Amino acid sequence: MSVPEEREREVVAQRGLFYEELRLGVTYAHSPGRTVGEADNTLFSTLTMNPQALHLDAVAGAATEFGERLVNSLFTLSTLVGLSVAQLTQGTTVANLAFGEVTFPRPVRVGDTLYASTEVVSKRLSRSRPGTGVVEFAHTARDQHGETVATARRTALMRCLPAESGQEAR
Repeated sequence: MSVPEEREREVVAQRGLFYEELRLGVTYAHSPGRTVGEADNTLFSTLTMNPQALHLDAVAGAATEFGERLVNSLFTLSTLVGLSVAQLTQGTTVANLAFGEVTFPRPVRVGDTLYASTEVVSKRLSRSRPGTGVVEFAHTARDQHGETVATARRTALMRCLPAESGQEAR
């Protein structure tokens, strides 16, 4: 069997899902996970001008009820959303519209590995922007022990399938 010439080969580009492809009530498990390193926590905290001793000072962290420094919760939130991008929104989102309830039921420590999943909880076509839809995501982060460490509701403006796809927006 001969190899097709380059111009005949099909190319499959990695992308997120368009509005029509996102299914209500489905849980999307994201992969791979992300192990948090000390440099991640230090760099994120200093880049965002957050000098909280609980994140940066080992002696101060040791004196807390946690007995050590904790990972900046906004790093945890950013990682949670970031873990969903390749599977759900890469190249198919227009913008984040809102973040709703965010919780951090357990602390994250350096060395923990975060795993994320997302459920599509609502969706509707945009009334003001043709070719887009508004989708509400419920994100959950769990650590390597399966314990929930963060949750967030996020509303995003998503692109609809291109007209040439032949599928109708719904």
